[in-house]
Amino acid sequence: MKKVNKKTFMLLMAVLCTVMLFGCSGTTDNSKEKTSTPDSSSEEIKEKQEKQVQTITIWHSADATIADTLQKQVDSLNPDVNVKFERKENMAESLKLVGNDPESAPDMYLWAHDKVGVFAEMGILSPITDFIGEEETKALIPMTLEAGKYDGQNYQLPIYYEALLFMYNKALVKEVPKTTDELLQRMKSETKDGHYVFVEQHSTSYCSAPWIQGFQGYIINESKTPGLDLPETIQALEYHKEFVPYMPADGEYNTVTTLFTEGKSEFAIGGPWLVPGLKEAKVDLGIASMPVLPNGNPLKPFSGVQGIHVLKHVGENKKGAVASVLKVLVKPEVGIALAEAANCAPANVRAYDNVAISENEMIMALREMAENVVPMPNVPEMDVMWGITDELLASINKNNGNVAEECRRCQKMALEQIEAMH
Repeated sequence: MKKVNKKTFMLLMAVLCTVMLFGCSGTTDNSKEKTSTPDSSSEEIKEKQEKQVQTITIWHSADATIADTLQKQVDSLNPDVNVKFERKENMAESLKLVGNDPESAPDMYLWAHDKVGVFAEMGILSPITDFIGEEETKALIPMTLEAGKYDGQNYQLPIYYEALLFMYNKALVKEVPKTTDELLQRMKSETKDGHYVFVEQHSTSYCSAPWIQGFQGYIINESKTPGLDLPETIQALEYHKEFVPYMPADGEYNTVTTLFTEGKSEFAIGGPWLVPGLKEAKVDLGIASMPVLPNGNPLKPFSGVQGIHVLKHVGENKKGAVASVLKVLVKPEVGIALAEAANCAPANVRAYDNVAISENEMIMALREMAENVVPMPNVPEMDVMWGITDELLASINKNNGNVAEECRRCQKMALEQIEAMH
């Protein structure tokens, strides 16, 4: 072997070290580059997924059939939006706690419109117009939209509604009276021996409101003013009192329902909630238009509109998801599904083009009534009016009190209690 001199050996060693140094340095950099790239991508994917998938919680206290039907409709939003309907007992009390603990609250809730004023005053609601425009809501029955308005803002997206119905037993009735005067004459001549022509809960506010409102009176108006001593209200209650002697004295729910279910009454005014029980009892049920009062107006019941409300605490990151949910629930397909599953009257007028709905006597009666019904007052002051009006009706119908005097007494009481609220 050829001997290498010292100078050459030192030169070779220097070159070798340089090659090793740069080789190691390059390997280290490439390794860092390879390991950092997938970590960065994973974080970006995860962040993107979190932005895309939103969970929306909706509280409700509705019948399971209704909640399940709505759940199936919003499931179409998966996987981008995951909607959960959660049953909540004592809804009013739970919602009153939202201001103290927004994190425990839902994003929305399904409930009747009559508490809109209470929660709007608490500052926990957002107007639905923050999420959905006139184009999406133009097919809704005007009365249902009006029900959710408070101080010029609309706080409810209506889904379906209900009202009292004029029911009759087809097996007992040959001809349905068109007017209340006709009905009264039949009551006077045919009510005897435990048989009644007509029954209703004559001394409860909700069931007497159709008479008051038909005479163009009111219990309380949107300006929060009671109307118990109005001439129209007094006239209505004086006329209504003529019917009371020919009905059961107590006028209680169970009494009225039992008499009509057992075929001991030809006509009744009651809500859609009675229909399943009546069908189960094999009552040959008919639904007629409300009879017309002497002034030419039909009886005008309250309506209760069930719909979606949005909580104000919903963050910016969820606004798109909330809008998506509202846009699904406003569609006529939702109303059709609810009508078929639970006999609900849809808020969307286009749902009534469906053949199955157009052949449903009860739902079509409610559709006709939508032009005359009066949404229950949603002002907070209505809370005191229920009890006071019940007292007024009991004093008139059960204790034979003077109508005008009792109306003035109860109006004074209502004004005092409303003042005490403020």
